[in-house]
Amino acid sequence: MRLRTLLIDAWSWLNYKPVMADPNRPGNHAFLELTGSWVPDEDLRRLMAYKLLTAYDSNQAGQLASITGSGDALERRELGDAPKLIDTALGYLLGSEQSIVVPGAEHAADDDPPPGAAQASDLQDRLREWAEKELLSLRIQQAERSAVRVGDGVYTVAWDPAKQRVLLRTYDPGFYFPEWEEGEQDGAEYPNRVHFAWELPADPRTGVKTRIRRITYELAPIGHATQSGYDGDGRAIREAIADDEGFPTLTRGDTFDETTGAVTRVYPWAPGRPSPVTCYLTDAEWLLEDLKGNHDVFNLPPGKATYRVRSDGEVLDRLDLACDFIPVVHVPNSIPDSGEHWGKSTLGTVMQTLDELAATDTDSASASATTGTPIIGLSGARLPVNRATGQPQPVTVRAGTVWQLAEGGRMDVLNSAPQLAELRQRIDHLLDRIAGNTRLTSAGLGTLDPAAVPSGYALQLALGPLDALVSSMRLARNHKYVLLLRMVQRLHQAGQVWPAGESLAARLVWGPHTPTDRSAILDEVAKGYQARVFSLETAVRMLQDAGYPIEDITEEIERIERRDFDQASRLADATGDNGAVRDYLKLPKADQGVPRVPLVPSTEETATRTA
Repeated sequence: MRLRTLLIDAWSWLNYKPVMADPNRPGNHAFLELTGSWVPDEDLRRLMAYKLLTAYDSNQAGQLASITGSGDALERRELGDAPKLIDTALGYLLGSEQSIVVPGAEHAADDDPPPGAAQASDLQDRLREWAEKELLSLRIQQAERSAVRVGDGVYTVAWDPAKQRVLLRTYDPGFYFPEWEEGEQDGAEYPNRVHFAWELPADPRTGVKTRIRRITYELAPIGHATQSGYDGDGRAIREAIADDEGFPTLTRGDTFDETTGAVTRVYPWAPGRPSPVTCYLTDAEWLLEDLKGNHDVFNLPPGKATYRVRSDGEVLDRLDLACDFIPVVHVPNSIPDSGEHWGKSTLGTVMQTLDELAATDTDSASASATTGTPIIGLSGARLPVNRATGQPQPVTVRAGTVWQLAEGGRMDVLNSAPQLAELRQRIDHLLDRIAGNTRLTSAGLGTLDPAAVPSGYALQLALGPLDALVSSMRLARNHKYVLLLRMVQRLHQAGQVWPAGESLAARLVWGPHTPTDRSAILDEVAKGYQARVFSLETAVRMLQDAGYPIEDITEEIERIERRDFDQASRLADATGDNGAVRDYLKLPKADQGVPRVPLVPSTEETATRTA
């Protein structure tokens, strides 16, 4: 009996693909760039899954199947169903817009603002200005499409001394290799070391050989101060800075604890709390031919490395980034299982259905060919003969063609229209299956006939699974963007361009993912505010969430109050205070209207001035 192994992991749903069932089997290496010795075995299935999902997104699943041995795979029809699912899920996830909000900022313009409102408003303005310069919306589109497609997206943030701001970049998750200590892996915890690695191809024209580039972020104890230098072979490295007596020095602001022997540092976002940890950055290249034996991305030989140099001249060999966190944010598409780190692609549950749909589309294309140009069988017809060979010539069916049939002759036509209709029904069935299993719903995918929906409430019920899907996807991301914005704030503090102090919570607010009935919401807001069920701030926020062009809630409230003369009249009747009414209408203080009359000086005052 042959024993079989059932492999269950984060990519088990792809086991039906030969390239995933046994990646190391000869003939299954569809992606030659993953066969290098530097790729860890434990990451091979993950990288294979990324490549395979990307092939589906590019309508190349048939080409991939042909490489792994399917003879008729190149005839496979792929009509863009996979990219449509990805783009549709991405659109609903992102909503109509995204905005940065710092809680408490909306009260900064109040007459008596609560403590911290001014700081929250200042941080919100700074973050929004930074987002505009760094094209945050574009970066979100890049990272989130990768997350929806393959299950994972990655951001990095870095301080740019030249631009004096934080740079935001996105990476292909196939370059991302987190490293945990043995037995400490937890999807909810941050790794102590993160690598980004990829292969740089050779260039025969310039003689450049194939190289491996690796960028490493590592949390480690704070060490002595270093500077850029060169070793005996002329390689750029970092070397310790020594004092006049030859002893290594500390970075300005660091403190040596004689009791513990550790070096501590007070970061601007944690005043009064010394930290013994910092993040080091290393960016180096290795020649592929130098990597022999058991070297992979986690243990590349330092002696063979060539370190890169930053634009300001700093050698990236364990460069101290002056922060106590790794400036990398991994964004999963779904909530990972307990102990897992990786998300799941939106295509994950319907991969086999997509294969079925492609096969049905292929059969439908063949059936439509025989329906448009039917196969005709002739009996008793006088066919033209080639005088040179004496053989009957091929018969072509054209409009107006006439055949002479002998007695008893007949013509039979193959009718494939019923089969074509059946195939089209099967396509509709598969599309409904995909809509249900992905929870994007037929209404969400646009395949539902609007005339078939009896009411708006019925449509809302039909979109229920989509609402649950979007809520789950956003839940998996909310704390990731809070973390990203906190990193942006702290790196600006480390660059000494933003004020120091405790980090404030900032979050990314998603827009509505489905169209809203604006007239119904406007009517609800008007009635609710008129009945004093909720405040003006809540009413304006509801209108903003519904898609009305309200950029700033505070400014919009000020505009409303300046023109709310009815409420001002009620305020005057209730208080009798003209000054309070003018403050409500945002008017300057009133002039009393009584001119100042100079007093006539007395005789004694006149005599004193004269003296």
